[in-house]
Amino acid sequence: PEIDVFLDNGYTREEWKMVEETRKIMHADDMAISATCVRVPVFTSHSMAVNMEFSQPMSPDEARRILAQAPGIKVVDEPVISLYPQPWAAVGTDEVFVGRIRVDASQPNSLVMWIVADNLRKGAALNTVQIAEEMIKREWVHPVEVGDEKTRAIVDSNGNPLQ
Repeated sequence: PEIDVFLDNGYTREEWKMVEETRKIMHADDMAISATCVRVPVFTSHSMAVNMEFSQPMSPDEARRILAQAPGIKVVDEPVISLYPQPWAAVGTDEVFVGRIRVDASQPNSLVMWIVADNLRKGAALNTVQIAEEMIKREWVHPVEVGDEKTRAIVDSNGNPLQ
């Protein structure tokens, strides 16, 4: 997601223009604002600009290293060459793509990032399976065989099938 050229701080010229115009309209020169500008006509995938605040400073490089080690996350972050998560690239995949990781100019100890995932696979189907697997792992529910066809079901700790 980019509109205009990238600046040294990771924001685009259009995003800084939006920050400055908002401050001007609101008559608040010191208002803390962060912006991500996008134009995306999509049929599948969810995209989001996320601002994260931490108790201590975290550099974009540190966030990239941590995220790159997380299962199911793929860091795609080379905005200088227009390489960052795109909704069309996520279609048909189970990964969550993260990029445009930069310092949030509006808040201390904060980062901004762009996240994209196929909402039909990761957001619905795979996410449901992963939640069920985690619930079984934590022994919040138990898989059991039901009926003659050895169909598996998930039941709570009292043996009641989950609806």
